[in-house]
Amino acid sequence: HVQLVESGGGLVQPGGSLRLSCAASGYTIDNNCMGWFRQAPGNERDMVASINTLVGNTDVADSVKGRFTISQDIAKNTLYLQMNSLKPEDTAMYYCGARPRSRSTTCSLGSWTPKYWGQGTQVTVS
Repeated sequence: HVQLVESGGGLVQPGGSLRLSCAASGYTIDNNCMGWFRQAPGNERDMVASINTLVGNTDVADSVKGRFTISQDIAKNTLYLQMNSLKPEDTAMYYCGARPRSRSTTCSLGSWTPKYWGQGTQVTVS
């Protein structure tokens, strides 16, 4: 079965850094849109970073541009989100998601929605 498992969340001071990981099993990430999403109480679940795993193109939300970097390790079947210069407004539950690519599929922010979701990892900045 397909499983995505996030790890790396926690409590960090403003200005600090965290690296989130999303390990996939029962599934390979080599031709997918994959992304990181976050949801805080009272807010919708927003896509903050996306990657085309076939060609490596990435897209990052303006709110985190210059601070967050999405990357992948195909050999480890794992997606990462490096988060630097964290702010209190980054506090949220962070989820990874994936969708296999098809013709006409692009991986730009907001252009796709996951078929598979992880259970999330909490990030608290205070």
